[in-house]
Amino acid sequence: MLAFLAVASAPSPQGLSGFYHQVTQWLSSLVNSVSSYLAPLSHSIASLPAPAAPQASEVWHLALYGLLVLVMAVGVVGAVVPALPGITLIVGAIAVWGLVAGFVGLKWSLGVAIVSLVLSFAIDYLAGVLGAQRVGASSWGQIGAFVGMFLGLFGLLPLLPTGIPLLGLVVGTVLGAFIGEFLHRRELKLLQRIKQSAKVGLAIVVGTLVGNILQGVLALISLIVFLVTTWPGNWA
Repeated sequence: MLAFLAVASAPSPQGLSGFYHQVTQWLSSLVNSVSSYLAPLSHSIASLPAPAAPQASEVWHLALYGLLVLVMAVGVVGAVVPALPGITLIVGAIAVWGLVAGFVGLKWSLGVAIVSLVLSFAIDYLAGVLGAQRVGASSWGQIGAFVGMFLGLFGLLPLLPTGIPLLGLVVGTVLGAFIGEFLHRRELKLLQRIKQSAKVGLAIVVGTLVGNILQGVLALISLIVFLVTTWPGNWA
């Protein structure tokens, strides 16, 4: 830059050839000055460390984590919809992650999932057996409810050609419990048999729905606790 200023401050030569020679010297000095400034900058940029590529193990852990979270989401749905694995699926997924990444940070998530699994068994018993027994349901009514629930869930009821799973589940449970109880209560008169069978059918389906909703809440809590305590940002 000093050389450029020295040339610029020199007396101007006479004539067109002298002016051309002076402009050429200015441009040459400018190029040299800019090059002297850019050379250290390019050297500094070239010496910067390249960003580290993610290791293969980290990519594999992240892929496995996403897959297990998807499995747990299926478990949340299964906790609400009968005949599908629910919280058991969540506990299994957490156990797999613990075997891969270690159980050190899984105390809360695994503990909550196991407690939710135990509570889900209790809810199944209280909502199903005790709810049916309160209205005097027989084993025929309970077996009929299970068979009707299975047929309705998989769209096998002739009265439901659309095959809507949740609608078939409700209608199938009610019809199955009603038919099973009606066949068992042959000692009652026709009107009493119909009333008792309808009461049993409604009690079983309401108890089943309430129990499934509670199990779905427990499964969702287990999933949220797992995500909060094991989010990939906390791996480091």
